[in-house]
Amino acid sequence: MRGARNMEDYGLFLALLGSALLVGFVSVVFSLVWVFRYREGLGWDGGSAEFNWHPVLIVTGFVFVQGIAIIVYRLPWTWKCSKLLMKFIHAGLNTIAMILAIVSMVAVFDFHNARNIPNMYSLHSWIGLTAVIFYSLQLFLGFAIFLLPFAPAPLRAALMPIHVYSGLLIFVTVIASALMGITEKLLFALNSTVYSTSPPEAIFVNCLGLLIVLFGALILWMASRPHWKRPPEETPKVQRPNGGAPEGMEAESTMTDCSNADKSDVGFNSEAARKRNFKLDDAGQRSTM
Repeated sequence: MRGARNMEDYGLFLALLGSALLVGFVSVVFSLVWVFRYREGLGWDGGSAEFNWHPVLIVTGFVFVQGIAIIVYRLPWTWKCSKLLMKFIHAGLNTIAMILAIVSMVAVFDFHNARNIPNMYSLHSWIGLTAVIFYSLQLFLGFAIFLLPFAPAPLRAALMPIHVYSGLLIFVTVIASALMGITEKLLFALNSTVYSTSPPEAIFVNCLGLLIVLFGALILWMASRPHWKRPPEETPKVQRPNGGAPEGMEAESTMTDCSNADKSDVGFNSEAARKRNFKLDDAGQRSTM
């Protein structure tokens, strides 16, 4: 297993990682400032304060936490940890993101039902719900195939590229849905005439959207670099209890022994053939004499 500092472009990776964490954290802070300074704060009473949980939890869980879950395997100082431990951390972060996303959806439906507002009529709601459904499916299949020890290795190997691609696709879809959502909220909260004059709230929320895009770009860049991928684990060599050769070395030892035996047999046969030829030559000389 390679050490952390042996990673190619280690300094660049650290710079991008630090930038992603900073941008993601600032995005969460921006979402909180938005709802507390420009909107009604947070609550759970069926009013606007309950709806405000939706953007805060989406940015926190579905964007920030999910992004960290995507790159957790690429953190070089975790390469010495067991792959199983990293699987649990990856699954745990995705589970947290899923729970926060579900709570945010409950807040929206509860608010709409309390105000008699129709549900699921906008493109934002369609794409957002689709992302939640596929994210749930991705999480379930990830547990069943890659975390639990029941799926055969060939099946895991065949499904891994699909798992990686679908995870990145869902992440991009979530970011797109978040951008549509904050724009939709601004249009509803400020009518289009006020929004077009670029009031402070609109500028602030637009900056939040830019931060979300930048965070997604940093995560996707780190996740798509093949030389920053976690190295494969080395197969451990287990010592047999009877003092025999370690597993993994047995075949090599057998091949070496067989090779040495072959060389010995060849040498013995060559020596015997030389002696026979010498005797035949000697007998021939004697018959000639």
